[in-house]
Amino acid sequence: MTPLFLGLAGTELSEAERSFFASVNPAGFILFKRNVVDRAQTKALTDSLRALSGRDDVPILIDQEGGRVARMQPPEWPAFPTGARFDALYEVAPMSGIEAARANAQALGLMLREVGVNVDCLPLLDVRQPGAHDIIGDRALGTEPLRVAAMGRAVIEGLKAGGAVGVVKHVPGHGRSMADSHVELPVVDADAEALETDLKPFRTLNWAPMAMTAHVVFTAWDAEECASLSPKVIAEIIRGSIGFDGLLMSDDLGMKALKGDFGDRAAGVLAAGCDIALHCSGDMAEMEAVAGAVGEITQEAQARLDRAMATIAGAADDTPFEELVAKRDALLAYAA
Repeated sequence: MTPLFLGLAGTELSEAERSFFASVNPAGFILFKRNVVDRAQTKALTDSLRALSGRDDVPILIDQEGGRVARMQPPEWPAFPTGARFDALYEVAPMSGIEAARANAQALGLMLREVGVNVDCLPLLDVRQPGAHDIIGDRALGTEPLRVAAMGRAVIEGLKAGGAVGVVKHVPGHGRSMADSHVELPVVDADAEALETDLKPFRTLNWAPMAMTAHVVFTAWDAEECASLSPKVIAEIIRGSIGFDGLLMSDDLGMKALKGDFGDRAAGVLAAGCDIALHCSGDMAEMEAVAGAVGEITQEAQARLDRAMATIAGAADDTPFEELVAKRDALLAYAA
């Protein structure tokens, strides 16, 4: 098995993808809007990925946050609220905000499980900072670290109850970035003391099963490399100060915050200490370059992957989707 989560080009596997994935044996896959049309098609696609991998628990990821980050969209699937909606409710009634976030996440998990998706790249633990770039914006769960952690915990628990593994992101924090890492490399010049605010939610939830790194330079820790490519940030901050020992994946190798060819990017994030390199575009030439630059997954990374996926084995409960959505909406109405 290779330490890669890979995207695919369309709504079904091409023969070239079947052959490539069979030979490379990636650790998992990630879906985007281009890959999902309706329930039957998406379930058929995820079934084909499981059959090809030979693993019932192969990770199949998606970014299904709510608001502007939602790969599965209306009219086929319902829209979900942004993180900011739960933050607003927490301001009025903290326990209601937490319960609404949990019910919402459980409904998300059920929706994903129905079509065979078992990992959601959620929750954001980025602490939103005034004046920062809007790439995080209303996706965030708030501006106060312990509030973000409390609702982040509820999201992880809700996803698990729905049948999906949660991924905390973007460690060690994207909330004060002044640039969008999809477009350019953000550089954060805050000192180590100020950055403690960013670390607190990740430290509180350092038991999370999976995490995704930030393509952000933090000059207080490493002025040369972004967190995804920095052995110092990963060893001393993410694994050390935060204490995270779950599966650590990079953010997408295709984002313009990173430079160099795709093979170098993949080798770089793994050498820095990521367990998995994430490549999302589904472009075959890029995937071939990425696969050619990595070896087998390490035993430590494999163990972390196995532990993460085991957290949802038999964990889903039988609360109906409609009941969860009704509970969420009734609670959110208090902050409307």
